[in-house]
Amino acid sequence: MAMKREMRDELNVMNGWDINSVDPCTWNMVACSSEAFVVSLEMASTGLSGMLSPSIGNLSHLRTLLLQNNELSGPIPPEIGQLSELKTVDLSGNHFNGEIPSSLGLLSHLSYLRLSRNKLSGQIPKLVAELSGLSFLDLSFNNLSGPTPKIQAKGYSITGNRFLCNASAMQICLGDPNSAPVNDTGDLSSKVKEHHHRWALSVAIGISCTFLVLVTLLVFWAHWFRSRLLYTSYVQQNYEFDVGHLKRFSFRELQNATSNFSTRNIIGEGGFGVVYKGYVSNRRVVAVKRLKDPNFSTGEVQFQTEVEMIGLAVHRNLLRLYGFCITPHERLLVYPYLPNGSVADRLRDICREKPSLDWYRRMHIAVGAARGLVYLHEQCNPRIIHRDVKAANILLDESFEAVVGDFGLAKLLDQRDSHVTTAVRGTVGHIAPEYLSTGQSSEKTDVFGFGILLLELVTGQKALDASNGQVQKGMILDWVRTLHEEQRLEVLVDRDLKGCFDSMELEMAVELALQCTRSNPSLRPKMSQVLKILEGHVAQFEAEETQGGTNVSDARTCSFSRSDVHEEPSFTIEAMELSGPR
Repeated sequence: MAMKREMRDELNVMNGWDINSVDPCTWNMVACSSEAFVVSLEMASTGLSGMLSPSIGNLSHLRTLLLQNNELSGPIPPEIGQLSELKTVDLSGNHFNGEIPSSLGLLSHLSYLRLSRNKLSGQIPKLVAELSGLSFLDLSFNNLSGPTPKIQAKGYSITGNRFLCNASAMQICLGDPNSAPVNDTGDLSSKVKEHHHRWALSVAIGISCTFLVLVTLLVFWAHWFRSRLLYTSYVQQNYEFDVGHLKRFSFRELQNATSNFSTRNIIGEGGFGVVYKGYVSNRRVVAVKRLKDPNFSTGEVQFQTEVEMIGLAVHRNLLRLYGFCITPHERLLVYPYLPNGSVADRLRDICREKPSLDWYRRMHIAVGAARGLVYLHEQCNPRIIHRDVKAANILLDESFEAVVGDFGLAKLLDQRDSHVTTAVRGTVGHIAPEYLSTGQSSEKTDVFGFGILLLELVTGQKALDASNGQVQKGMILDWVRTLHEEQRLEVLVDRDLKGCFDSMELEMAVELALQCTRSNPSLRPKMSQVLKILEGHVAQFEAEETQGGTNVSDARTCSFSRSDVHEEPSFTIEAMELSGPR
């Protein structure tokens, strides 16, 4: 995040870098190891300007740093020298100035260093020149000066630095008036011959090495291409066998459906992909999710997880997968288009003339989401843990019925196990404490997330933004606990409701949310118990409404009429970890 703050991102390539996301491994241009350490930042030719933050020195497991062909300026941070695992650095084609940090010479694993086409000045650091493990060092076309030290790299380029001097003429470089250029003809002739001999030998060796490298690359490419074809064939056959009820689209079909993935058709973007609105056969409206970096393991796992999970789990309150597309270079998922977006969209509607969701609808959404989770936990075989329950992942269909989306982080739970242990994924503020500290998730992890969802429905606030104009921003849970102890629950209610809520249901929802978010997971209720409580209150409300309003509180009388549910939606899109359409 410090890097993002120091850079200017005019093309919005870093939009997905969200401080609330606990897993930077899902961010664009970031790659991680299997242990979830950031090992690669590949940000070449992305229009970035500004400066490179010294905080990059905190990415202690970084191996690859590619920032070439941008507009970055300022000095190269010496803190890069702290990255002991760094192997590849390319900062060429920018506007970096100042001296080359000597600390780069401490990177014993460095094999490729390219700083060409910048505005670097000063001498070539001796430590950098002595890096014997470098396969290639490129310092060309800068403003370097002084004597040229003996460079140990196997290949290097220092051309385009007009102030550099030959190391043998060090006195001349230092401005010694008693020294003069070498003018002995015989000596000069022998040196020229020696130079030509060395040059011819270098060319011969270079041609031989290049030939060997090309042959090796050709062999590797042939092997990779063959294995890729076999793998793709296997995946396609496997998916056709396991998920035969899903429609298989060709890539051309989805290109046509989305106007060649036009930016005008983007309706959402998350850590794993961009979602487009499209029209397939019979003008059916769909949401097409195009996965980012499908060749990376994260994208592949995401694709397999979503297809398998949604194929297994079929329920009216779960997002339904309509079809998919798989090619050697693309992974796409096709969902029904849900015009009312997500609960988070509707709660934070920029239109303030009237609430986007009235109290009745909010409670009905809670019931629908609970039904979907009960199915995953207790009725689906095998059981499924969602692991990222929040308002942004609860979608709304044409009738404002809740649909649980985003199965990209889900995990199958074996009947013999009570939990699974994985690297922590999800969104800060929605993650259960035991999952955050141990990596162990269970059904009770989803119960915690549902408790936070209830509070989002009541307050209209984000999990990390409980300001409501009355308290400092922070964790919504802490704010709710304080007001619950002070018996001032009415302060919690979303101001957009304009006082239109039921005080008994408010008390029930808050107390239920606090039970769901207890620190000890064993003390949290099961989702089936949560659903039973919610259904009881909603059924009571519907019965009272059917009786013509008898015993209905005045607060309920200002709720929206149900005829409004088909209104044209008006909402903003927030870039979060969304797997389904928004």
